Amino acid sequence: MWLCTLLSVLFGCLSGSALSGPRVWIIPRQSPRFDRPGDVIVGGSFSIFHFSDGTLSNFTAPPPVLKTSSASMWSYRVAQSFVFAIEEINRSAHLLPNLTLGFSIRNSGDSVHGALYETMGFLTGQEEPIPNYTCQHGSPQAALVGDTRSSLSVSMARLLGLYKFPQVSYSSSLPSLSDKIQFPSFIRTLTSDLTCSHAVTQLVIHFQWSWVIILAHDDDFGQQASSLATQMLTPAGVCIEYHLHVPSHQSFGKIEETVQKMQKCTARVVLVFLSNSNFQLILHGLLAVPVSGQVWVSMDTLHMALALTIPGISQVLQGTFGLLYHSSRAIGFPEFLAHLRPSQTPEDMFIKKFWEFTFDCTWPYQNSTVTEGVQFCTGNESLKNKPHPFPEVSRIDAAYTAVYSIAHALHNMLACEHQERKGTNSHNFHSWQLLHNLRNVYFKTSDGNKIMFDANGDLVTQFDIFQGKKTPAGVFHLVHVGLIDPQASSGNKMMVQLKQDLQVPTSICSESCLPGFSQVPRLGAPHCCFDCSPCPEGQFTDQRDMKRCLLCPKEQYSSHTRDHCLPRTEIFLAFEEPLGFILALVALLLAGLAVLVLGVFLKHRDTPVVRANNRTLSYFLLISLSLCALCALLFLGRPTVTTCLLRQTIFAVVFTVAVSSVLAKTLTVVLAFRVTRPRSRIQVCLSSGASTSVVLIASLIQVVLCGIWLITSPPFPDRDMISEPRHTVIQCHEGSGANFFCVLGFLGFLAGGTFSVAFLARGLPDVFNETKFLTFSMLLFCSVWTAFLPLYHSARGKSTVAVEIFSILASTAGLLGGIFIPKCYIILLKPEKNTPAWLRQGHQVQHNRQCEMLQRRCVSSGESLGSSL
Repeated sequence: MWLCTLLSVLFGCLSGSALSGPRVWIIPRQSPRFDRPGDVIVGGSFSIFHFSDGTLSNFTAPPPVLKTSSASMWSYRVAQSFVFAIEEINRSAHLLPNLTLGFSIRNSGDSVHGALYETMGFLTGQEEPIPNYTCQHGSPQAALVGDTRSSLSVSMARLLGLYKFPQVSYSSSLPSLSDKIQFPSFIRTLTSDLTCSHAVTQLVIHFQWSWVIILAHDDDFGQQASSLATQMLTPAGVCIEYHLHVPSHQSFGKIEETVQKMQKCTARVVLVFLSNSNFQLILHGLLAVPVSGQVWVSMDTLHMALALTIPGISQVLQGTFGLLYHSSRAIGFPEFLAHLRPSQTPEDMFIKKFWEFTFDCTWPYQNSTVTEGVQFCTGNESLKNKPHPFPEVSRIDAAYTAVYSIAHALHNMLACEHQERKGTNSHNFHSWQLLHNLRNVYFKTSDGNKIMFDANGDLVTQFDIFQGKKTPAGVFHLVHVGLIDPQASSGNKMMVQLKQDLQVPTSICSESCLPGFSQVPRLGAPHCCFDCSPCPEGQFTDQRDMKRCLLCPKEQYSSHTRDHCLPRTEIFLAFEEPLGFILALVALLLAGLAVLVLGVFLKHRDTPVVRANNRTLSYFLLISLSLCALCALLFLGRPTVTTCLLRQTIFAVVFTVAVSSVLAKTLTVVLAFRVTRPRSRIQVCLSSGASTSVVLIASLIQVVLCGIWLITSPPFPDRDMISEPRHTVIQCHEGSGANFFCVLGFLGFLAGGTFSVAFLARGLPDVFNETKFLTFSMLLFCSVWTAFLPLYHSARGKSTVAVEIFSILASTAGLLGGIFIPKCYIILLKPEKNTPAWLRQGHQVQHNRQCEMLQRRCVSSGESLGSSL
């Protein structure tokens, strides 16, 4: 009883006194059919004639006789492909050889009412069908093929699903029909719209379009398709500029608003998920506005075919792409249609009306009087002269594969029953048995295509890619340019195969970032909109549109264009390069000059100039200065473990000897003027042994510091990859920074103390002005090393070594020139001043000057005392 109640609701059957009359009011009392007997009957539902508004019931009165407003040229041809397939199967010696298929073709009128009425009529075998009752005792019914639109197939599938009766659709692509819980007996020889939408997104990704518009219905399908497209495109880096939703019913105001929005869009690719009528209205609206250069990508190639019939559409459609599921071709079907005549199939109740619509004629018996200008149908007209437009995409043989799927499933079922010897014949099977075999059917068509269905009952197939192109004559037509294979997929990515390289326009929000640049997102804009920023030093990008720059390996640096890395070259201050050669030459010259001065002093060691102020200290100082100049050579060349251990320590020790020698000479001058009586303690300090002790003690302290440094954390060769981006600087790492600065600090303390003593003693009388020369040389020394500190820390790479060598040589030259050049001048150029007589005369003059100074001080002191008294 519950099943009867449910079906009564479906047909609008109301009980009681609310409405009276038969329950078939909503459908015309007589409906045309095309029946042919056979051992097994296959039904077909096609929207051949469209019912006019007056034909459908308003639920207040019985409907009038059947009136058709128009005939579908496509649907009738599809119905003929249904007939062609059955006749071909009946002639086959391999497929159902002992069985003849019959059929019953019915007209749904492109309405849900008509589809349900004809479906129930086919199931019950009654003109006025009653649910759950059948008056048919003849051939069993195998399956039902149809219908065209998804809304019709949904209603049919709900009804047929109750009986597990197989339904094979050739044109309904609604995604919800893949739900086997709601529609358990529904199978289709095409894919769902969601799979097509997925294929559309793969085409967008393949052509690297990153800035698109989605134009979709505002119904469930449009929302599902646009949502799926967004989910697939966003991870692939594609941005949606606008989601434009068009009402399912034709709303001219909404379409005009959509056209205005499209004028403002910058994206050049439009993904279309619309019906044919709304799509054509959009295109008509765009013809009136200056919009061109957009690429339309549709999941339905028929969109494009119908659009190309609009005059002047070439300025809107440029390089349009459409998808069509790859289906089998009915070989010989065009010839079958060409030989079709009404006289050959008198049982076909549709052909005469179709003939009138197609050839614009009238059958003579329908007119009692001859009207002027009326053309009569002869029945000898040929459809060869009336081809359906766009045969490459219109698929007028759509029902061919559906019939063959049913036939192969029936063949497999009967073969299985025969092998199991259950004695089942063609008249003794249930619909659910055929449904099981239909879901698992697998065969090859005559043109080599494989036919099989997935778990959802959808056809497993490929998609043909069509592109609208303009011929030299200026006519647009659709050209097959490739295919998309969902089976040869990796994850969610389908394989796209093109016959040739296509020149397609770009659709991007921002120009692509070349190698050497990285993307910088624009504030508040989608991730597809960005600016290109060059990679900094040491980083690179070797591909387009990289999100960030990559770091080069430590042993490499980035090229000038920042698109790859190059190997670093090792550098150090070598003897062979000009700077190293000059510094080495200067070091040798200074060392040679110090040795030359030492030779002069040794030759004239008994002269007053050499003997003045402890000649032993002069020898120590000259030897240490010579070693100071030579130690600069340790800083040149490739650093090794040995040179790194010796360079700073030798530098510190020999400079300590030099500075301590200057300190000893300065102290000797100062103490000499403090001797007031013979054999005093101060006079003991003036001995050569005391001066030597100062040098030895200072040098010993420095040696101890250097020893601690070398034992705890010695210097070692290091590779500096930061100072110079393109080079690896081979240098000596100082090891412990604290020990290094302790060594330099002691040397600085010694130099500062020496300069302070010399500066205080600069006014003491001396025949050869040695105190002034000592002060001047130490001033040079301290100035050089004071300037060295900031330069050393600001220099990079091998410049650091050059600064230190220059400081060593400059301070050496300062000490050598400031102390010994004036003495060499007297020894070599003024020998008359290098005699004891001149020395005594000079001492007398200095003594007189010293007495005068003392007297002046006493007088000034007395005057000051008298004034105070």
